[in-house]
Amino acid sequence: MQIDLSCRTALITGATGQLGRIMARTLADCGANLVIHYHENEAKAIELKEETEKLGIRSVTVQADITDERSIYRMKDLAESNLGKVDIVVANAVIQYEWTTILNQSALDYERQFYSCVMQNVYLAKAFVPSMIDRKYGRMIGINTECSMLNNANQSAYVAGKRGMDGLYRVLAKEVGEHRITVNQVAPGWTISDRDREDGTTSRPEYEAGVPLRRRGEDQDIANTVAFLASDLADFITGAFIPVCGGNVMPAI
Repeated sequence: MQIDLSCRTALITGATGQLGRIMARTLADCGANLVIHYHENEAKAIELKEETEKLGIRSVTVQADITDERSIYRMKDLAESNLGKVDIVVANAVIQYEWTTILNQSALDYERQFYSCVMQNVYLAKAFVPSMIDRKYGRMIGINTECSMLNNANQSAYVAGKRGMDGLYRVLAKEVGEHRITVNQVAPGWTISDRDREDGTTSRPEYEAGVPLRRRGEDQDIANTVAFLASDLADFITGAFIPVCGGNVMPAI
């Protein structure tokens, strides 16, 4: 059994990031055409476009500010003019922030995190879901985090933003399910990326000791889950929050 996304078009926000690149390559390998979103790294986006097109797919690079509604709509128009309607939206982009205590965290950090995690997905839904409703098909996939369940100290802005995102996705799943649109989240743990491989920091014994599978996940583990949720194999899964973290967090029933 193989995942076949041929004749589908997938948008990945933050496609030039550590996880985004692997998601793009994986979806392209499954046959999906790609909308490669970037914020600043145009060179990396072009490189990714050239790399994935060798797999026989079509792609377009699009610059956008995911916290600005008008920018999201410009991205939609550009995507559709080049590749047609978008079938799969993967909300992967996130704004970085300072890790510190609630008492020291600036109010601006909370605001920026809210726009990054919640409003990005509001804008993406408003821009792309209407055409999915018309076609009675669509996949909305959000990249959340195990942190939203761990609630660790010094992560309040991140946790608050991602928990807000979680609520939005669950409500959206109920609102659009009748149109055969699925809405799901993938929640990575502390995942190994190319940066870790280059730095030689793939092993984190203090973290791995608490993970039931006794290892950190790989970026490919995340991309594989995204590809599954994007496919017809996951046609009857919606409203799910799927931790891909070796059991480090386990949602309660």
